[in-house]
Amino acid sequence: MALQEDLIVDIPPERVKFFGTTGKMLLPSTATVEALIARIPASRLLTTSQLRQKLTEQFNVQGTCPVTTRKALKAIAQDAHGNAPYWRVINQNGGLITTFPGGAAAQAAHLQAEGLVIEAGKTPKVKDFAASLAIID
Repeated sequence: MALQEDLIVDIPPERVKFFGTTGKMLLPSTATVEALIARIPASRLLTTSQLRQKLTEQFNVQGTCPVTTRKALKAIAQDAHGNAPYWRVINQNGGLITTFPGGAAAQAAHLQAEGLVIEAGKTPKVKDFAASLAIID
C-alpha cells in the first residue's frame, strides 16, 4: 500500500550502514514521487538513486527509503489514469525496471519512442544512459 503522506522517521539501526549515517529518513508518498517524476523532460532519465537523492535534498533529511520509493514508483506505473512518465526512471546501472507494467519491453518501447537507444541483454539497458540523465533543481 502506498503512503498517503510523506513521513520522516529515524533511520533504523539496521539501516545505518546502508545510509552511512544516523539521522532522519524520508518515507515518500506516491504523490511526492510522482511530482518529481513529472519534472523529468522527454528523452531524459533519472536513476532510482538520483530520485532518492533529490527527495533527500528536498526534505532536508539524511536519506530516503529505497523500499518505500520503489513501492511508490510501482504504484505510479500501475496507475492507469496517471500521467507521470515513470518510464524515464531507470536503475542505477542504466538497466530497465522489469517490475513496471509490461516489463522491460514496455519501458523500452516508451524510451525508444523518445529517441533513446536500448541495448539488449539479460536486463536491457539504455545505451550511454549517463549522457541522457536529467538535471532537476
